[in-house]
Amino acid sequence: QVQLVESGGGSVQPGGSLRLSCRSSRNTEIVYAIAWFRQVPGKEREGVACISSSGIVAQHVDSVKGRFKVSRDKRTVFLQMNGLRADDTAVYYCAPLNGPCREDRMAAIPGSWGHGTQVTVSS
Repeated sequence: QVQLVESGGGSVQPGGSLRLSCRSSRNTEIVYAIAWFRQVPGKEREGVACISSSGIVAQHVDSVKGRFKVSRDKRTVFLQMNGLRADDTAVYYCAPLNGPCREDRMAAIPGSWGHGTQVTVSS
């Protein structure tokens, strides 16, 4: 089972940018469709963006459209986040998808969660 490692989080001011990276723990090629999720304390984890295994299909939820962009190469899946807002503050996770990349349904393969990376947007 693939284990993914997230990196690139940090603290930024509103309007700032961050680029998150997702790699396999063994730095091998990632062949799965991948989704980015985020979670804040007390709330359910929500899908933010996903990308197909080929990279041809990329989907973003409405709250991040026009600000976030998911992309990938063979070994890394990226989430470029621009125009960050306070409500983007969360722990961000990447995970392999259990099914196709769809804006309205991003389901991770059970047991595939990593440690995540914290994103804090604050003035």
